[in-house]
Order: sequence, then structure tokens, then C-alpha cells
Amino acid sequence: MSWNIFEILETAADVFSVVATAPVKDSEARIRKKDKKKDKYFTEKVSAGFILASAVLFFVVFHKPLPIGDQTTALIVASLIGTAISSLLFFLLNLMELYYFKSIFKLLLFSCSVIAFFIALVMCVYYKSGVFI
Repeated sequence: MSWNIFEILETAADVFSVVATAPVKDSEARIRKKDKKKDKYFTEKVSAGFILASAVLFFVVFHKPLPIGDQTTALIVASLIGTAISSLLFFLLNLMELYYFKSIFKLLLFSCSVIAFFIALVMCVYYKSGVFI
């Protein structure tokens, strides 16, 4: 009886295909459904966190009148810097294949909240550090 390497590989492939197509147990299906259910509102929760943090930062910046100077230019520059930082974050998330959304609403909610957070963060650093004024 001679053993052919291709027959052995074919038999192994048949075994693996049977194992791979085996039905999923009920407990495994429940665990998968539970994990899927747990992550159902993940994007909304992260977006709400960014919105809450940006609201706090905007309050810190704007609760007192802004210092005398060219306020319009400073606000525009801070907005552009915050938008550039958030664009860099979106690019990195896209490279890691994490910037995928099932609906346009989730995409807009997440993107706008991240942009608002970084704009608020740059304004807070700009006005509260005292270095730039």
C-alpha cells in the first residue's frame, strides 16, 4: 500500500471542511448574539462622550469673554487646526479599517462629534495656556 501525499492532503482538507461546516451550538450562538447586542450602540456612546467632552471644553473657553485681540482669526485658525487633527484621526482609523459605519447617520454623528471635540480642545489649549495671547 503506497501513500500518496496528495491523497493525505485531500483527506485532511475533507476533514477540515466537515469541521468548518459543522452546525453552531446554541450556547455559541447565544454568546455571539450577546456580543453583537452589547456592541449595538457603541458608536452612539462614543459620540455622546465626545459631545459631552467638547461641551465642557467649550464652556471652559467661552464662560468668560475672550481676550482682546483678533478673535475672528484666532477662532478660524483653531477651527482649522482642530479639523486637521480630526482628519488625521479619521485617516488613521481608515488605515486600521475601523472607520466603517452601517448608516450615514452614525458616520455623521461620529465625525461631527470628533471634529467638535478637537476644535474645543485646540481652543482650550490656545486660550487657557496664555502662551499665544
